[in-house]
Amino acid sequence: MPIARRQLLRGIGAGGLAAGLSLLPGCGSERSGGPTTLRWWSPQSAPEQVASYREQISAFEGRNPNVRIVFEPTSDEGYPTQFAAAFAAGQMPDLVTHLPSFAAQNYYDRGLIEPMDDVVAAIGADQFFPGALAPFRAADGHYCAVGIGSTAVDMLWYRQDLLQLAGIDHAPRTWDELRTACARVQRRGLYGTALPYGMNSMTSLIFVSIIHQAGGQVFTPDLDVAIDTPPTYAALDFYRGMREFCPPGATIFSWGDCLTAFVSGASATGIYSGRVLANVAAQNPRIADVIDCVAYPTLSRAIPSWTFNDFPSLFIPKGSRNPALAKAFAISLFSPDIYTAQLRATPGHILPTLKGIVDDPVYLADPLIGKYQREIAMMAKHAANGHNLGMESPTHHPNLRAGEIIASNCIAELVQRVVLEGEPPRQAVGRAADTLERLMSA
Repeated sequence: MPIARRQLLRGIGAGGLAAGLSLLPGCGSERSGGPTTLRWWSPQSAPEQVASYREQISAFEGRNPNVRIVFEPTSDEGYPTQFAAAFAAGQMPDLVTHLPSFAAQNYYDRGLIEPMDDVVAAIGADQFFPGALAPFRAADGHYCAVGIGSTAVDMLWYRQDLLQLAGIDHAPRTWDELRTACARVQRRGLYGTALPYGMNSMTSLIFVSIIHQAGGQVFTPDLDVAIDTPPTYAALDFYRGMREFCPPGATIFSWGDCLTAFVSGASATGIYSGRVLANVAAQNPRIADVIDCVAYPTLSRAIPSWTFNDFPSLFIPKGSRNPALAKAFAISLFSPDIYTAQLRATPGHILPTLKGIVDDPVYLADPLIGKYQREIAMMAKHAANGHNLGMESPTHHPNLRAGEIIASNCIAELVQRVVLEGEPPRQAVGRAADTLERLMSA
């Protein structure tokens, strides 16, 4: 049922969003008279994040004693299968967070999730950064989800000390500069970089970024397949040339492997989001003062940067046992005290979508956020202007098949065929284009 703004919005602060939730009919208990249980799914389940979720859950349960919320971690790689099984069995969670915007668009198009206009209205659309809600505007004009955060997924991380020892006095801005830097720093026991070449979502998503950083696109704004173009071949040539600067195991690298390679000191540069900051602080603090990041280099300085932002979402599946209560809990997650605590659980990784947070003294009081304030502000800026396969540019229509394309691994397969198996690029790209055509018309 729709949520009245006057019932839920008592001012976004001091828990005001949740203060009147017990007044909502049907939100107190199950028909049996026992507590209402809400299930919360998310693939973001690092220990620090789970601890933050527990605080958010406790705050909501404290105001609503007949409610119990259970957090259940999912998988970045496996969520399409997990959700298909849940939908088929009619055992849906009540709240889902941190899936990419294109997943929410796909599920909404299939009639599987609730519109979220009332949640956006309760929080206040004007509270969000410009463009933060655009990836969630569905074809029918409704919001299919709300952006719970932003992520600058493909930043170039680098060791300032190692580049300086190699005679490099600035961060690479072009592919040629990056290759030169990797060649100069690489030596026994130290690799130039760590890129993914495995048959997985990271390889697909990062290579989509690389195509754009060559000035290309996977689809036209009208969603015709456009991968068979010169920028794709330039991207393949670059990615093939970078293989020699990566660890041998890069052939199966995914998210955790690329992160660990840079954080551990095995590579002088890396590609990842702001999660690097917390991991370095916890696992390798000796390099904490010599790391930095910039937008990933492009083919030439004439090509603007293109940042991959998966636009982590929050949505309510149809089939939730109590969608009104689930939406009430969703809204409570955006009250400043709770939202700031959530962001501080992974400093620089999940970036704010609400205005004012970046300069909030409570947010900046976190030691890592304070230490890397410049880097985090830069990532937030790039993320705010970021894109993904679900909407490759402001002029692109939402691609409702983006999730299926990533899950098919057809782009990762393109990379492997050319880079690892030596297949002629034109043949491999043609094969990938045919697969994309089939997936778009399915």
